[in-house]
Amino acid sequence: MAVEQTLILIKPDGTHRKLTGLVIDRLDASGLDMVGAKMVSVSEKLAREHYKALSEKPFFPNLIKYIRGEFHGFKDHRVLAMAYRGENAIAKGRAVAGATNPEHASPGTIRGSFGRITTAGQFENVLHASSDEADAVREISLWFKPDELLKG
Repeated sequence: MAVEQTLILIKPDGTHRKLTGLVIDRLDASGLDMVGAKMVSVSEKLAREHYKALSEKPFFPNLIKYIRGEFHGFKDHRVLAMAYRGENAIAKGRAVAGATNPEHASPGTIRGSFGRITTAGQFENVLHASSDEADAVREISLWFKPDELLKG
């Protein structure tokens, strides 16, 4: 099994609803090691770069508003950005997170427990988890400087 790093973001709906401790607890229970964490006020530029692969999708504008906290009218754009390391970290992080659509997420996953869909159809899925190794490398470099991550 390969040792990998993955990016986990607790999105504004998760930080606003005070779910950060519960999310971290579930990630820690998976056996992954947190190697970086910081609160980030998400700029338009960072949001667009993070989700650039989805820029042609019809939901892209709402996705940008959502990650910035604007969709909900939050005054701040707080996201807790975390980097985790461990064997099969990407798959483990995604398993703990659950399916992107909260209605399809298994009970006991973070999204299955805390996610919801607004009446406007917006997923409030609490967190982002890197989808593959290439995304994890790209995303971690967007959200963290190398000296902000623990080595070894």
